[in-house]
Amino acid sequence: MNNKVAVFRKEHFNAAHRLHNPLWDDAKNTQIFGKCNNPHYHGHNYDLIVRVTGVPQAETGYVMDTKILSDIIKDNVIDKFDHKNLNEDCTEFTNINPTAENIVIVIYNILRPLINAELDLHLRLYETERNFVEYPVA
Repeated sequence: MNNKVAVFRKEHFNAAHRLHNPLWDDAKNTQIFGKCNNPHYHGHNYDLIVRVTGVPQAETGYVMDTKILSDIIKDNVIDKFDHKNLNEDCTEFTNINPTAENIVIVIYNILRPLINAELDLHLRLYETERNFVEYPVA
């Protein structure tokens, strides 16, 4: 069979961040980023949905074992970012503004080498119930 199926894993983490461009003055940072530029940071309860798409394996019937997928996400994303200040605690954001767009790209780049290259990987990251980003886009 060549029927592709998508499996999903939803995970959750809490993290603080500050949106700030060090090349701009305080006025411009406040104008562009508003409350998200709070020098004392602010936090979000992020929901991450990981979609892996491929043909189920003949031996197992799985596209990917969701327990293995869960462990990969926990060990490499959740443990790294949960209850952290992304600006201060995570080297991934030393030179990158931790916007939702940049966070999802960073997470993708962490996960992509850990998941079989024959499988498609797609992420959706909810920063709030109403604001989310996806990567990659078709």
